[in-house]
Amino acid sequence: MTPKNHSVQKALKQSKLVVSALVLAFLSTSCVVIDDGEVGVIKRFGTIADEPVGSGLTIVAPVIREIEIWNTKLQEVKEAASVPSSEGLIVGLEVSLLFRVLPSATPTIRKTVGREYGHKLVIPYFRSSMRDTVAAYPVKSIYSNEGRLEISAAIEKSLQEELSSHGITIEKVLLRDVKLPERFKQSIEAKLTAEQRVQQKQFELDQARKDAEIEVARAKGAAEAQKIINTTLSSGYLQYLWIQTLNQNPNVIYVATEANMPIYKGVANRGAAAK
Repeated sequence: MTPKNHSVQKALKQSKLVVSALVLAFLSTSCVVIDDGEVGVIKRFGTIADEPVGSGLTIVAPVIREIEIWNTKLQEVKEAASVPSSEGLIVGLEVSLLFRVLPSATPTIRKTVGREYGHKLVIPYFRSSMRDTVAAYPVKSIYSNEGRLEISAAIEKSLQEELSSHGITIEKVLLRDVKLPERFKQSIEAKLTAEQRVQQKQFELDQARKDAEIEVARAKGAAEAQKIINTTLSSGYLQYLWIQTLNQNPNVIYVATEANMPIYKGVANRGAAAK
């Protein structure tokens, strides 16, 4: 091989390496991987396409075909706010909102709202719904468990009506914590203490009634027993019981006499000795 041919082959190898590197660089910058729970919004020459791209590998090209990755998984927004009740008392609330962006609606949201849809759309409606809903309830209802569930459901319904048309679906509204006004909190504690005292007194009263019923039942039982004894025992049967009792005494010997009186052994022995 001549030196000239060797130089040509070396140049060809270097050219192949450069081309391969360029191809790899192009492929690495022209492909985007879209994961599950995500969609891609296509932008061509600054125009947003009407249909999103699903999960998988997709090709992009600067200016010609750009892809924006959008999250369609469950998202959470937490809000802490002080809102007035129907009585005008300020109540502290901590609320969580769980929502999703519909994949089919991502191009429309991108066109009309932009990528900051959380701050521009979700949070403002969330705060407004919280204030409007809680303002219709008294503090007592906000404090109770039933009232919390009702308020959460009302906020959820309101947000669903407002945001569904924008392609956002509401999964759940969770009322995590309620901080009551100090004055109302003290009144509730005093009321609970009074109710506990009343319940204790009622328990003692019920217990006394039960004890009295037991005593009455015992007295009735004794009276019924005495009544049965008085109506069923004859004089002959009583005499029989008396004789049976005497027979259990070794010092007594019963001898039928005109007076039906027993004779004691000791008396009988002394009489025999005197004879």
